[in-house]
Amino acid sequence: MKTASLTENLVYNEKKPNISILIETETSKEILIIFKKGQLMKEHKTPFPIVVEVFKDAIDFGVNGNKHHLKAGTLIALEGGVPHDLIATEESTVRLSLSKKDKLERVQNVETS
Repeated sequence: MKTASLTENLVYNEKKPNISILIETETSKEILIIFKKGQLMKEHKTPFPIVVEVFKDAIDFGVNGNKHHLKAGTLIALEGGVPHDLIATEESTVRLSLSKKDKLERVQNVETS
């Protein structure tokens, strides 16, 4: 059994989103992304399918150039290879579900500002 928290010990970086592993299982990696208002992850692609959950507040999630305003409690699933970007419209917490084959470092290396 493994446990993790989406609400405790949250660390906000001044210049870019804070990205860390919550839990890793046999089949997936659950990633925590903590945004200050206005922080973004520029357009990028993932080689594997992903699921993104807005846990706290809201983000604008761009898919192929179309923006979707996602509020707390919203999930979005994408196949691999789909261009997407994220910008926090509020101080936000996001959970990202990755394939076990994907790497945290790939997510951490997405261009931000």
